[in-house]
Amino acid sequence: MHHQWQRGEYMISTDPDLLDILTIHRFLSEETYWAKGRAIEITLKSIEHSLCFGLYWGTQQAGFARVVSDYATFGYIMDVFVLPQHRRLGLGKWLVQSILNHPDLQEVTRWVLRTRDAHSLYARFGFGALVKPETTMELRKTSDPSGLVVEFHRNGHAQPVTSVGELPGHRWR
Repeated sequence: MHHQWQRGEYMISTDPDLLDILTIHRFLSEETYWAKGRAIEITLKSIEHSLCFGLYWGTQQAGFARVVSDYATFGYIMDVFVLPQHRRLGLGKWLVQSILNHPDLQEVTRWVLRTRDAHSLYARFGFGALVKPETTMELRKTSDPSGLVVEFHRNGHAQPVTSVGELPGHRWR
């Protein structure tokens, strides 16, 4: 079931059929620091496997966000943006609020996101720095098929790891 919220001339909808994939891809791959250069195939696959929130001005795409979730314990908010001509109208706040109020996500107990420049936006909703960053790890793959680039994060500092055996506390059994 798709959900929809209306505010004046703007609408937020979870109906994937309304998404303007080319506008979303163009903005993500050309204008964002986190997805610059992303291939259209990756954008399509990420949208297909996410709960997407399209922001529209009439029928035109004005913004976007997506959530990766198990709908019970964990939700990851990703790829949030409002197109420049629609900014400074409170639409980013409304988009995040719509995500957090979505009926199917009400059981989620842990929300995460990453941002370099929108901390104050997300802080309004209770987001903050990781309480125990030493318990969080990240595995990052490169597009280079020759191998993985892994970073183990300890005390807020990334430490490159080139093999599984270099992970702290790792023991071969």
